[in-house]
Amino acid sequence: MINTLNLATKPFRNRALPFLLAALLLFTAAVGLVVSLAYWKQTADTNKLLAEQNARTEAEIKQLKGEGEKVQQQLTPEQKAILSASHKLVANKTFVWSRLFADLEGVLPGSVSASRIAVRNIYNDEGRVKADLEFGVLSRDYPAVRTMIDNMHNSGLFQAELRGQDLQKNERMIYTEYTLRLIYSPGYGYSSAPATDVAENNPGGAR
Repeated sequence: MINTLNLATKPFRNRALPFLLAALLLFTAAVGLVVSLAYWKQTADTNKLLAEQNARTEAEIKQLKGEGEKVQQQLTPEQKAILSASHKLVANKTFVWSRLFADLEGVLPGSVSASRIAVRNIYNDEGRVKADLEFGVLSRDYPAVRTMIDNMHNSGLFQAELRGQDLQKNERMIYTEYTLRLIYSPGYGYSSAPATDVAENNPGGAR
C-alpha cells in the first residue's frame, strides 16, 4: 500500500534550511554594512584632508596679503608711483589689441561706425586684464546706438556708459557723434598674442 504525504498534517521537515537562509541574509547585510562604513570613513578622511589643505592655503594667502599691505604702507609716494607704472606696463604688454577691435566689430550695428578710441587706463583686476576706454561712434540713428550698447552688455565683454553726444553736419549729411566710456574685459581662456599683436598704450586716441 502506498503511503501518501499529507502536508497539512506533516509539514516540510527540513527545518535547518530557513535558518541557513536567514544566516546567509544576515551575512550579506553585515558585509554590505562593513563596505558602507569603510567607504564613509574614506570619504570623511578625504573631506577632512581637503578642509585642512584649504585652511592652510587661506592662512597663507591671508599672511601674504598682510605682508603686502605692510610693504605698501612703507613705500614712499614716488615708490608707489613707480609700482603703479610697472603694473600698468605689464598689463599693457599682455593686452591683445587685435582682440579688442574684433570684439568691437562684433557688437557694432551696420549703421554705427567707430570714430575714435582713447585709452584711459589698463589694469589687472583679480588676475584679469581690463581696459578703461573712451570710445566714440558716429551714427544718424540713435536706436542703433542703443542696440550697440545692449549688444555690448549682453556680450559679457563690455560695460558701456553713454557720456555725451554731439550733433555734427557736413555738406553731405547730418550725424551725431556719441561718446561712451567702456570697461573692456577680454574673454577668459584667451592666450596672449605674439608681440606683433600687442600695441603700446595711446592715451590720446586716434581718429
